[in-house]
Amino acid sequence: MAKISEKITQLGWFYGSSLTKTFTGTSVIPVFKTTINLKNPLFRFPRTQVLHRRCSSMSKTNGTLLANPPLVVRETIDLTDKEKKIFDRLLQVLSHFNLETQLRVAGGWVRDKLLGKECYDIDIALDNMLGREFCEKVNEYLISAGEETQGIGVIQSNPDQSKHLETARMRLFDVWIDFVNLRSEDYAENSRIPTMQFGSAEQDAYRRDLTINSLFYNINTCLVEDFTGRGLDDLKSGKIVTPLPPKETFLDDPLRVLRAIRFSARFEFEMVEELKVAAKENDVKSAISDKISRERIGHEVDLMVSGNQPAKAMAYISELGLLWVVFTPPPSCEPPISKELDGVCVGYMDAAWRLMNEIGRILSDEQRRLYLYASLFLPLRKTVYKDTKKKILPVSNHIFRNSLKLKASDADDVMRLHNAVEKFLILIPFVLSNEEDMQISEINWETDMIDVPVNLKPRILLGLLLREIKDFWKVALMISTLLYKKSSGEQEILKLEENRDLFMEVEQKILKLDLEKIWEMKPLINGKEIMRLLELEKGGPVVSEWQRKLVQWQLAYPSGGAEESVDWMMRETRLKRTRT
Repeated sequence: MAKISEKITQLGWFYGSSLTKTFTGTSVIPVFKTTINLKNPLFRFPRTQVLHRRCSSMSKTNGTLLANPPLVVRETIDLTDKEKKIFDRLLQVLSHFNLETQLRVAGGWVRDKLLGKECYDIDIALDNMLGREFCEKVNEYLISAGEETQGIGVIQSNPDQSKHLETARMRLFDVWIDFVNLRSEDYAENSRIPTMQFGSAEQDAYRRDLTINSLFYNINTCLVEDFTGRGLDDLKSGKIVTPLPPKETFLDDPLRVLRAIRFSARFEFEMVEELKVAAKENDVKSAISDKISRERIGHEVDLMVSGNQPAKAMAYISELGLLWVVFTPPPSCEPPISKELDGVCVGYMDAAWRLMNEIGRILSDEQRRLYLYASLFLPLRKTVYKDTKKKILPVSNHIFRNSLKLKASDADDVMRLHNAVEKFLILIPFVLSNEEDMQISEINWETDMIDVPVNLKPRILLGLLLREIKDFWKVALMISTLLYKKSSGEQEILKLEENRDLFMEVEQKILKLDLEKIWEMKPLINGKEIMRLLELEKGGPVVSEWQRKLVQWQLAYPSGGAEESVDWMMRETRLKRTRT
């Protein structure tokens, strides 16, 4: 493979100096576009006029479609007071030691600041020393200034997992800053692992994942630098492009495929065709599976799911044929996963995303995240596999624990949500029907019900379900509406508006039954009191059984007191003895 500098020369990606500005649109929605072609990629933004403005897609607010605010690429980077303090401190270090080091903020911070977004992820690229060496210089300066030194964390490079650079991290003015050296790469014959060398900013820019992330902000000169010659243009036109040919970029670090998808969805930018073709190639898919750690894949997927366009991101993954590469199922599962199922999974997540926005309920970040994961894996809820201990588990358990290496609790929570969805699907018809029509005895829920009037049983079953799923009951109910059919003979699922109306109707029924926060209900009689009343010397299954029954009694008779519950328990005990 040619050296990076040779590759840049071969590609001939250099521009002559020119500046053109065009105006299109209307007085209501003006569209400005400026094309800047530079012979020297180092430049200073002018202090007047916005560089580019375009309208992104439509969004929905309170049921009304509105255009998103125009995307604006700013003419300058405005530093916050804290950023000024940080950068001034770094320049003081240079001055104190007479260092000629060029300090550049790299990547996402530059992109986001140009888009007018705040960013707290500051990565500093150094042209002539390692990150940890500069951090040590910062601490030496702090000592000389009589200030407290800061701890330095070092993340070692790991080329086998496409982590090519050592990164040092330290805290300045309560902000974590990453420091890393600029790089160039040489490849030995018959080896895909490069030999790392100090490189120029230009060489480093071409080794970035995307052109919009290849921009630098030079702290020494206060200049924005676009060494690929197209980072700004792609940012303005909304294009996802790699600095080098996409296949070369992806094989260098296959995680870049997922990053391209994430940024395309996040900013609603267009992935160019050449990039999509490369992402679909089998050797790129193999590299994603074999070359990068599952933790890195899981982290990238989590950023997508927690982002502003999770359904769109999953649709892109599916479109590129990567769904089962990313969410790799176990080798053997029952029933087998068909090729067509990826579209079904993505369809459910899209439906869940639209339903959440249609209903307008505010979910916590964790509720929203698990709601989307549970919706994505909804078609797999009955697909199982055997783990290493021969235990039969849902396939989603393997995906969370092995394919994404996310928290074990994520796998457990999604499984709990899927179980709760199945119970809601059983209960919804009874919740919505008239009392005289209910046949609650038809429910086979593996729960021994106490003997109470039939009209009290829905409150018992709903209460038990809410106590099991707790704060996630609305999440489970929302998902269940995606599967609900008006009658067993119907094949079509409900329309979005019907999903919304069904959710709101069942939600109101549950609230009317005063079951909100029912999981916080305290037992009227504790285990020790049960032992005393039944004259038992120790606890065990008998006490546990009565505790379950007493919870049901409290759910059936919410206004009942401890004395009434004791009377009921003693009557039931005498009846049981009589039957025996």
